[in-house]
Amino acid sequence: MFKMKGSSILSALALAGISAAQTPEGFTPVVTQKLEVTFGTKSVTPGLALQKTETSRQPTIGLNGTASGTYIWMLIDLDASTNFANPKQGQPATYLHTVIRDFKASGTASADGITTLKSTATGPVAWFAPAPQPESPPHPHRYTNLLWEQPENWQIPAAANQMLQSQKVGFSVPNFITAAGLKDPIAANYFNVTG
Repeated sequence: MFKMKGSSILSALALAGISAAQTPEGFTPVVTQKLEVTFGTKSVTPGLALQKTETSRQPTIGLNGTASGTYIWMLIDLDASTNFANPKQGQPATYLHTVIRDFKASGTASADGITTLKSTATGPVAWFAPAPQPESPPHPHRYTNLLWEQPENWQIPAAANQMLQSQKVGFSVPNFITAAGLKDPIAANYFNVTG
């Protein structure tokens, strides 16, 4: 009897751990802290469906609580194709949209405890809005936002910069983390846009 209760408790804990992930199922690395992402007045909850028109401008990002460091933000499409003009003719692939460095707290936390992060940088990979091509049947693209702590005096290593500039199709986040000398992301969130 105890064995059944114990396994039920473990199952519940495992499900709670899965539901706490702020990254899509199967994405590596798994990130549990929520990155606050807002397009206009629409706050993103993990997996929220948005229209292309709603995601045309760079979102505001933030963290729950204080944010005393410097951060790097990335946006990657997990459901792109190697053929942008005709997605069905290509192979499934990730696509790197944006990487912006030097985000810092823009003030104190709001009344709801969110500290907005801002950057004057525009790269190393400038904002590129989600714009999946129409597909038949339509299928949502999972756009995943990742936030890293930026090491002090961080300069982009050559291998990481090469990935950012010329390996956007099929971009590997784990390989980038290693090449860039970063730790795992500290916060994440994702939304869906259908072409």
